[in-house]
Amino acid sequence: MRVTLYDRPGCTLCDEVRDELRRLQAQVSHELVEVNIESDSVLHSRFVEQIPVVVIGPYTLRAPISPTDLRVALQAYASVPKPSEAPSVARPVAVHTNRMLRFISRHWLALFNLVILLYVGLPFIAPVLMKAGAERQAHWIYKAYSPLCHQWAFRSWFLFGPQPAYPRDLAGTTLTSLATATGIAENDLQAAREFVGNEQVGYKVALCQRDVAIYTGLLIGGVVFAGVRRRLQPMPIWAWLLFGILPVALDGGSQLLGAFPFLPWLARESTPLLRTVTGLAFGLANAWLAYPYVEESMNEARVLSSARLAGTRTG
Repeated sequence: MRVTLYDRPGCTLCDEVRDELRRLQAQVSHELVEVNIESDSVLHSRFVEQIPVVVIGPYTLRAPISPTDLRVALQAYASVPKPSEAPSVARPVAVHTNRMLRFISRHWLALFNLVILLYVGLPFIAPVLMKAGAERQAHWIYKAYSPLCHQWAFRSWFLFGPQPAYPRDLAGTTLTSLATATGIAENDLQAAREFVGNEQVGYKVALCQRDVAIYTGLLIGGVVFAGVRRRLQPMPIWAWLLFGILPVALDGGSQLLGAFPFLPWLARESTPLLRTVTGLAFGLANAWLAYPYVEESMNEARVLSSARLAGTRTG
């Protein structure tokens, strides 16, 4: 039976509880595992005002802890049937797993941000490769993102051309439309999807404007969250719906409804600016809503993996 004691050097109460647990080993056999909260910032912030903290199976005792509290919790947990211990050959696997868990729980935000940076950055490499003459490698990127995005040229950014975008005439912008610049018909979606650009108009980014904005918003949210993670509360659901979901739903949904001729809805095409603004708002709102909850879960994983690794070293 394993008993975990969260303590720190110089804690008199921790010393008293440790001594009492060792005395109780004669009455209720157990393995004492000590976790120094100074070894991890999350452990310190969670337990610094509560130590000593003793975890005995499902029972958690916080200071002040009396000898009676310890004895009752030990006897109660000792009376519960335990599953047979895992073979000793599993110990190296357990150590490796817990080290990996602790690493991920400590660095999850950096890993998230790196993955998002690669995901939103790689589509911009495609037009760079096209410009450099590495068309084969560029098409690998376009093909890889093809199942993830419609890649319509009139809703994509362009690099190395006179304009950053070539929207439809229906969008009503001052930019030259894709139809005017290339001769591709307004409603020829397949041709707009396959068109990657040329020297005259530039080369298309492999991810559409709204997707670029969404993942850029997530990335910005992740970078900001790194500096405020201990103070930021999750975004209220009503605010997430109002500022994150509603704008992108209205902008994208009105375009979709306008595509059905049997609906009493005027055809509408959004602009690159509006797609970017609503996409950024959606990405930022999702980061604000989700990341505090992910941080809480990862902190729980850090506490758990730290205790398990301490137990492994004791064993």
